Amino acid sequence: MLRSTRANDSKTRWKVLIMDKVTVKIMSCSCKMANITEEGVSLVEDIYKRRQPMPSMDAIYFIQPTKENIVMFLSDMSGRSPLYKKAFVFFSSPISRELVTHIKSDASVRTRIAALSEMNLEYFAIDSQGFITDHERALEELFGDTAEISLAHNACIQTIATRIATVFASLREFPYVRYRAAKSSLDVSTMTSVRDLIPTKLAAIVWHCLARYKSSISEFPQTETCELLILDRSVDQIAPIIHEWTYDAMCHDLLNMDGNKFVHEVPSKTGSTSEKKEVLLEDHDPIWVELRHAHIADASERLHEKMSNFISRNKAAQIHHNSRDGGELSTRDLQKMVQALPQYSEQIDKLSLHVEIAGKINKVIREVGLRELGQLEQDLVFGDAGTKDLINFLRTNQDVTPENKLRLLMILAAIYPEKFEGDKAEKLMQLAKLSPDDMNAVHNMKYLTLPDSKKTSGGFSLKFEVNKKQAARKEKSDEEETWQLSRFYPVMEELVEKLSKGDLPKNEYQCMNDPSPSFHESSNGAPVRNTGQPAHSMRSKRPATWARPRNSDDGYSSDSVLKYASNDFKNMGQRIFIFIIGGATRSELRVAHKLTSKLKREIILGSTSIDDPAQFITVSFKTSLTIMTWGFLYYFVIMASFDMSVAVMNAVVMTYESSFVYV
Repeated sequence: MLRSTRANDSKTRWKVLIMDKVTVKIMSCSCKMANITEEGVSLVEDIYKRRQPMPSMDAIYFIQPTKENIVMFLSDMSGRSPLYKKAFVFFSSPISRELVTHIKSDASVRTRIAALSEMNLEYFAIDSQGFITDHERALEELFGDTAEISLAHNACIQTIATRIATVFASLREFPYVRYRAAKSSLDVSTMTSVRDLIPTKLAAIVWHCLARYKSSISEFPQTETCELLILDRSVDQIAPIIHEWTYDAMCHDLLNMDGNKFVHEVPSKTGSTSEKKEVLLEDHDPIWVELRHAHIADASERLHEKMSNFISRNKAAQIHHNSRDGGELSTRDLQKMVQALPQYSEQIDKLSLHVEIAGKINKVIREVGLRELGQLEQDLVFGDAGTKDLINFLRTNQDVTPENKLRLLMILAAIYPEKFEGDKAEKLMQLAKLSPDDMNAVHNMKYLTLPDSKKTSGGFSLKFEVNKKQAARKEKSDEEETWQLSRFYPVMEELVEKLSKGDLPKNEYQCMNDPSPSFHESSNGAPVRNTGQPAHSMRSKRPATWARPRNSDDGYSSDSVLKYASNDFKNMGQRIFIFIIGGATRSELRVAHKLTSKLKREIILGSTSIDDPAQFITVSFKTSLTIMTWGFLYYFVIMASFDMSVAVMNAVVMTYESSFVYV
């Protein structure tokens, strides 16, 4: 986008880049200020702030195609004295015909527009295989007690769909659009709620956007090149709240980080005091990339090895280490230190940072007794513990933090919802000494439970141990356990593996577009891929330069996993996109990276947000999520059933959009 605005002549003409609140975040997720400057941008401005006229400079507008933005743009460029000489205008998503007509109606502005283009880039990259649509309150807006009578409900889901579609437009991918089907399409006796139909509606709107791209973008594929599976948070209630024991997840769960920003204290230049320093834990840091998905115990061991290797290989580090033992430095030693100091200073800072982070994490684990708590969590999930074990734990561990007790009860509510019926919840709340607000979060777990025709009944019993233990996960026999507390895996892992093999149940995860001849239906109703020809992405992918092997003796990068990363993307099959409505987790992002290597298909995880446990509980659950049913839409979905055409689905969506406000 920026490079296309450069003049053909060799002289560089500096430009002003003007963005709105959303596009600033998109740009910040994509590149740094240095990258922007290299492309001839000398100044970045906010479209809604008062700006100084620069009539001799050109301007680049990267904005959303909203009426407010168009009004601001026309105000800048119309009249006898525009703010800028020429305007290169790029929209983050498709612009309506009405707004284009509005721009064309101003004759003075038309002559000053050097470019007018749709970038179709309105998502936020969180790492090389993850993106969000920036809807942190999606659960509240889409699943809340007032969602069905709120205009924000429709606006939210429409924006989410548009932003998902821009992912495929920018990557030139045309997906099979699959989604978790409403339970009513599987069992006519099941009442359908608006909440249960959200994946269906989102899939329909995404499909509508993609159909428009297919006819309007010249390079857009005309046949399917990848797969998209739309889910919501109900498919896995446990992943957002259980303690994940990888380095990345522990950083965000235990250290109160602001996004990827970690703040720590370093000695000042004078050495007498310390000062706070902010660092970003992102892909540019090779140690972070190598260790982020490792178990915290493994990460700690490897950091210790790296520090030892660094000291043994680096001359300046050796001298510095030996000088601490009281030996005086010779002139020759000082000369060697000066020669090695630049590399020493840079690498020791990076290693010291991660050693400090790992140390803080391990300290928190010890102080709050997280190992015993984590063991109970995983035993509950895998059916090795039940309500009796949780009660005994709460009775014998009075110093457990309220948040950890709340997370334990939320896990119990996800596995044993019947334990919170009637006065049972009150007894558990008293035992855990939780507030009514905290218990509200536990009660809300039932609204993320998929409708089930089988309902348990019976009175409350004081003898919890008589109830049979249930398992929310099955043990994976194909993976070898290396570390304790590493058994847990998100449901998304199973779904992606089934989708890759063609074993995903067709009736439970339906497809908006009819399967191509390369698919056929097996006897059990699951779609199976014809493996005669390997399917590849239509988009040629550039080699990842950051993943190239680096041979060095700096003590930390020579043994990095980066040098084992494959750059041969041509050998990878079709991409798999997973989108989760209601927030994704660090464990699910880890699975995307893990399965990319395992399945030889790039897995890209998308969501409305990326949530850490505390954020998920506070933002998404401490509100009432009462759900009402809606018979009218229920009738249409049942009648349309699995084989409904796209036209019927669009009619349902339009009926829903125009009618639900008045229900």
